[in-house]
Amino acid sequence: MMHLGLLVLGAGNHVAGWRMPDAEFGSENFPLLRHLAQSAERAKFDLVFFADAVNTGLDAHPGMMVRLEPITLLSALSMCTSRIGLAATASTTYTEPYNLARMMASLDHLSQGRAGWNVVTGSSPDAAANFSRDKHPPHAERYAMAAEYLDVVKGLWDSWEEGAIVGDKASGTFADPSKLHVLNHEGRYYKVKGPLNITRPPQGYPVIFQAGASDTGRDLAAATAEVVFTVQQDMAESAAFIRDLQERCVAKGRARDAIKVMPGVCVVVGESLEDAKAKIAQLAELADPVQAMRVLSDRVGHDLSAYPLDGPVPELPPSGMMQGHAVILTAIAKRHNMTIRELRDFTAASSGHRVVMGTPEMIADDLESWYRAGAAHGFIVKTTHYPAPFDEFVEKVVPILVARGLFRAEYEGVTLREHLGLARPPHPAKRA
Repeated sequence: MMHLGLLVLGAGNHVAGWRMPDAEFGSENFPLLRHLAQSAERAKFDLVFFADAVNTGLDAHPGMMVRLEPITLLSALSMCTSRIGLAATASTTYTEPYNLARMMASLDHLSQGRAGWNVVTGSSPDAAANFSRDKHPPHAERYAMAAEYLDVVKGLWDSWEEGAIVGDKASGTFADPSKLHVLNHEGRYYKVKGPLNITRPPQGYPVIFQAGASDTGRDLAAATAEVVFTVQQDMAESAAFIRDLQERCVAKGRARDAIKVMPGVCVVVGESLEDAKAKIAQLAELADPVQAMRVLSDRVGHDLSAYPLDGPVPELPPSGMMQGHAVILTAIAKRHNMTIRELRDFTAASSGHRVVMGTPEMIADDLESWYRAGAAHGFIVKTTHYPAPFDEFVEKVVPILVARGLFRAEYEGVTLREHLGLARPPHPAKRA
């Protein structure tokens, strides 16, 4: 079955989505966020996903300028949903392994096994100033830190074997000391004794997501990820991306099919293709060109505001930041001979993710063609604004996918791992 997730930016994914007459908006608007999570659950989506970053200020996308801390938000949403997976971004560069392991384990317990963690290293140099650091670590060092960080977090999640908490009133034994494991990790970047003060998560480990598209990012994904959220514009290139990840998985000693790949796709449902195009045109008219340029500059890792707007996109050196996005956006610009203005407006629609527009049948056809071609195991769905465009997708496109046998009509499992067809990792003591 195809997998579907919903990516939520509270002000809409289009840089001007919040200005649409029918838009509700706000990444602190809990009633709206609850509505979207519950709508996705009614449609039997695998998960709802909240991206996050620790950069701040007016340079951010409107959906990211001010927002609720995502793990706190997902904990609240776990109380008003019962089946849908709950995933969020957390940076390995600007959090401590012990705290993050504890928070994600708590979310997995509160949600009864529905937590997912999107592992990022952080792409904004501005973040360093908020964490008592003089500078943002270089790209390669961030990924080396992330690999060790993941080892520490998983080790902490394994602090307690299943059945360690006995609670035997007759003997007075609360916990079985033979089933407690102290980590005692001393590595290049982290020194963590353990154990974690919470039992093993219901899923063993929350589902590990990753979004890096650079070579270093792909290697980290091949070693650790179970779902990869990716920017892909071309079906053949996406299929090649999946094959590359599969080969890297094998090289890391993992199963070839260890990772589910879910490209982002912004859907615009219309009564006709012309109607959908008119919606995009209306959004383009509402877009603030300065804000749109900030979003583009953030994605490519260079300030493009000084370049001629109607000139070609310049050759840009690697920035050490969002390398995957930068490579894909500059490739799109070169392929279609875009000016900076055209690339700005393209990126404003969905931060570089593919935009699919048309009738419900046309959108279903597109998603099916990518799925059957091996270019995606599913999709992270985005909409220009909320809630109407997502409700349209749920009401008009999802039933077509279900009727075609491409998507579930009912949940068959309870945990996010079960939705995604991922095995629950056994405790190392049991593996031994």
